[in-house]
Amino acid sequence: MFESVLVANRGEIASRVIHTVRKMGLKAIAVYSEADADLPFVGQADEAILIGPPDPRRSYLDIDAVLEAAKRTNARAIHPGYGFLAENADFAQRVVDENLAWIGPPPLAIARMGDKINARNLMMDAGVPVASGTWEPVPDVETAVEEAQRIGYPVMVKAAGGGGIGMGAAFDEAALRKAYDTARRAAERFAGGGGAPGRSGRDPGILLERYIEHARHVEVQILGLADGTVVALGERDCSVQRRHQKIVEETPSPGVRPELRARMLEAAVRAGEAVGYRGAGTVECLVDPVAQDFVFLEMNTRLQVEHPITEMVTGVDLVEQQLLIAAGEDASYGSGPSGHAIEFRVYAEDPKCFLPSPGEIKVWEEPIGEGIRIDAGYAEGNLVTPFYDPLLAKLCVFGTDRAAALEHAREAVQVFRIDGLKTNLPFFTELLDNAEFARGTYDTGLVARMRAS
Repeated sequence: MFESVLVANRGEIASRVIHTVRKMGLKAIAVYSEADADLPFVGQADEAILIGPPDPRRSYLDIDAVLEAAKRTNARAIHPGYGFLAENADFAQRVVDENLAWIGPPPLAIARMGDKINARNLMMDAGVPVASGTWEPVPDVETAVEEAQRIGYPVMVKAAGGGGIGMGAAFDEAALRKAYDTARRAAERFAGGGGAPGRSGRDPGILLERYIEHARHVEVQILGLADGTVVALGERDCSVQRRHQKIVEETPSPGVRPELRARMLEAAVRAGEAVGYRGAGTVECLVDPVAQDFVFLEMNTRLQVEHPITEMVTGVDLVEQQLLIAAGEDASYGSGPSGHAIEFRVYAEDPKCFLPSPGEIKVWEEPIGEGIRIDAGYAEGNLVTPFYDPLLAKLCVFGTDRAAALEHAREAVQVFRIDGLKTNLPFFTELLDNAEFARGTYDTGLVARMRAS
């Protein structure tokens, strides 16, 4: 096992990784920007290095600055967290070339799965179900119109490597032309490094896929072990989204029956095996809850924001498993999940329109008690700046079943107090009172329907 780990990230995920690194008796090294000097993760590390100004392109996305910090501190491994450089194959290769342990999948796996079109083709070859769509980048809007006629409306239009940014559904040609333009702009930002920080800096093109109405977004947590074995640790439902970005996740999914669950977990293992996966990753799918069928969406070659709820139902520390796998040691992944867990992403944002709301945190009072876990990136007195994603903390609850988890959630949301800026905590109160969510019959359109009513 390496003696020290540099955490190339910030906020709650940096704190989360540092916690396990220190628990394992290793030295935790943080890097931080000028804007983050007072955040908790900096003080939680054994050593912290300033790597640049607030602009992430000159700090957290500056590969040379991160590697220089590793050299200065004699770090022996680098954990990228999520976002920023976590899915940048070039960064992963640079880490390997510096003879440091890369706590993530092989650079080639990152590169192969970072392009959605390439990923679709690989998954089809591996026998993983995929939606009908395009097999090569769509070069222009007229070609997109032709392809949409072949696929059949509605179609989803998206930058082939930019995550949920720029995605849009089109139900007719006019909407397709508009959605194509939006996705193209997102792809151009992506190619320049400004759209989806951290992925490879090339134009990934535009992808069209058949759009599944009233779908659920369900993902499978996988671990690629050091000996080449790939295991699945259950699924998470990520269907509560605003602007195609997740805000609430739960496990197990209330919309997935046992037979479908078994097929999804088996397909996720095949997906991991197809790319020689190592470490923690996620195979994301769209599920038709009526037909009880699914198609591959993408693979996230990193630790997910919502990993704590899988930890709560399995008892497995996923960061610890990442470290063990990267060191070539035996992992321990438990005997299967039990109970129910839900995660609420607490953002500094207006709960009505979900626009960011930076400012100083005047009061920070967390709920405590059995079945409650808070992964926080901020504390009372900290300043939330406009430079980064406004995620403040993850409120996670556990119960013996979904009803018990929901009861814990209602109590915790009411008690969690953050003053000085707007947060989306009031929205969670509204969500927990929503009949669709309470029944577990919701889909990815739930938040839009709530805001349209």
